[in-house]
Amino acid sequence: MSHDSYRSMNDIFNMKRRQFLKLGGVAGAGLVLGTPSLWAEEKQKIEKPPRIKTNIDDALRVPKTKYSLPGPFPGKVVQVQNAKAMVEDKPVPEVVQQMFKKGIEQLTGKTLEESFSLFFEKDDVVGIKVNPVGAGLISTRLEVVDVIIDWLTANGIKRENIVIWDRFDYMLTDAGFTPERFPGTGIEGLQMMDEAAASGESDDDSHWLDESGNHVSAENFDKNVYYWADVEGPKDKAYLNQHVFNGKYSYFGNLLTKKLTKIINVPVLKNTGNGISVATKNVGYGAICNTNRLHKPLFFDVCTEVLAFPVIRDKMVLTITDALRAQYDGGPIGAAKFAYVFNTLFFATDPFASDMVCQQLMVEKRKSMKVKVNEHPVYTDYLRYAQRLELGVVAPETMEHIRI
Repeated sequence: MSHDSYRSMNDIFNMKRRQFLKLGGVAGAGLVLGTPSLWAEEKQKIEKPPRIKTNIDDALRVPKTKYSLPGPFPGKVVQVQNAKAMVEDKPVPEVVQQMFKKGIEQLTGKTLEESFSLFFEKDDVVGIKVNPVGAGLISTRLEVVDVIIDWLTANGIKRENIVIWDRFDYMLTDAGFTPERFPGTGIEGLQMMDEAAASGESDDDSHWLDESGNHVSAENFDKNVYYWADVEGPKDKAYLNQHVFNGKYSYFGNLLTKKLTKIINVPVLKNTGNGISVATKNVGYGAICNTNRLHKPLFFDVCTEVLAFPVIRDKMVLTITDALRAQYDGGPIGAAKFAYVFNTLFFATDPFASDMVCQQLMVEKRKSMKVKVNEHPVYTDYLRYAQRLELGVVAPETMEHIRI
């Protein structure tokens, strides 16, 4: 079996892991962050890989709930822009608060307080899924998360019932999501990765392998809740260090299956080749392990199928896309020369509609910056796939895009 999208960690990490991410190293971008090597090329004629069998039908058999995607406002996306949101490259909290209020109220047609009851109950445990990649440059802004937490706590959710989360614990720390910055709020990565072992600085595997030879984060994943795809994961230690398991199963984190009752998705606006890495990818590749094996055969479809599972579909009630600063090329890693201040937040209950709007805006931006753009439908097929699965509404004639 070919694993063209996977390269050994030892070949990639010739610098410290954090330094690699901050410099935006290209060689390993597809390994941790999921650049679709097959589709990121500037080709006008693209053939989608043969369809790989998955267990998506298992997810679709489970009846929906009143909170299930696409939520109460399918196809609706509210875009709020304020030129004063960023001053000297830093968010202005008061302006971000105003933008948040306008966005939620325009999305729901209700006040902030009334809107809360559409999505939450006071005993909910709410997970805020951030995107910490490109720490400090293109990562989810701390000030946006502040506003969300203030809204939740003002309406009765205890701070200890709020968890800021991502797949990798060290990325959260790098991006400033720490207990010191968010006192009383949970900060949780689904797994750890031994950076020294990954970079070749250490050959001591005891930090990430237990005495039985299993990844120390293995117990963080629920073996009963999984996304199965007929693709094997590589067997080497470098892959296991990053992905916890290989084989054909990608397990959901215990945090999602056993603790969180609601999820707010807070991605950032950036590209991944001619596609985007925004709302659906933030969760599709952030909620499960053993993902690199999926990049070549199922890259975008993962963003649809993982969200179809009840553990996401019935819990992810809001998507608030942080585009205070966005990035039009070089993604999904941070690349300062392609980042720009956009002063915008997007609000939706339908992450697929939100991604369709962001895809269109990304194409416009890339064209305006003289980046060669391939508008092949392969880059948006996964969004139309979601509509066929009744997870979202992305047909232009049925969408509502409101700009404020």
